[in-house]
Amino acid sequence: MNDKPKISIITVSFNSEETIEDTIKSVVNQDYPNIEYIIIDGKSTDSTLAIIDKYKDRIAKVISEKDDGIFYAFNKGLRIATGDIIGILNSDDFYTSEKTIGKIAETIVTQNVDSAYGDLVYVDPVDTEKIIRYWQSKPYQRSLFRKGWMPPHPTFFCKKELYEKFGDFNTWMIISNDYEILVRFLYKEKSSAAYIPEVLVKMRAGGNSNGSLRKRFIANAEDRKSWEVNGLKRPLFHIHLKPFRKIGQFLVPAKIKNSLNKA
Repeated sequence: MNDKPKISIITVSFNSEETIEDTIKSVVNQDYPNIEYIIIDGKSTDSTLAIIDKYKDRIAKVISEKDDGIFYAFNKGLRIATGDIIGILNSDDFYTSEKTIGKIAETIVTQNVDSAYGDLVYVDPVDTEKIIRYWQSKPYQRSLFRKGWMPPHPTFFCKKELYEKFGDFNTWMIISNDYEILVRFLYKEKSSAAYIPEVLVKMRAGGNSNGSLRKRFIANAEDRKSWEVNGLKRPLFHIHLKPFRKIGQFLVPAKIKNSLNKA
């Protein structure tokens, strides 16, 4: 891999007119020179496609057609991506800096690892300067998965070869597809990873896994299943430790607020 590997970023959208422009701008404004940006749209009926069209010269591929859900769409993007490294950015998330992708590439190349990730903040859906949760990760240790840990998936970039060797997203799950693939890549297959101790992504609060008690119940069940489908023995207290870890995320350090507001 050369020192400026091609990085494919995949965004999936459906009727995302209120948020997708922030997402697109955070990608096309990156100062990294070798980005392939792919948008997979579920045949939106609002102004999403018109917004995407404004940036068509900066987007490598746009597909808009009906699909069977967000993770089917992710897999569609993975099949057409030609980058050495792949990241996924949802249509209501955005990078915090124009230097984010450069840092990802530099980390993976200089540390000679299969993947890299960083920190994430949840922000108010309207006032994206208002931080609600701070998901601070930590340097990678495989054993952390057994204690309910996982890196923030929107900040996770990995070499394309991991998808080629170990498979893409399991589409039979409803919520925990991202957790399962991290367990598979990092824990089961023992792929290497590096931590970037910075907030790389802002995510609007109110996501798929936290919208209701019912969704939380489904997510917990799928978290357990993620170990079983990979032929792994699930840690005894894993299901309790994983949500417990989120409590501290609501205590946002003032220095994080200040640094992001200055960015």
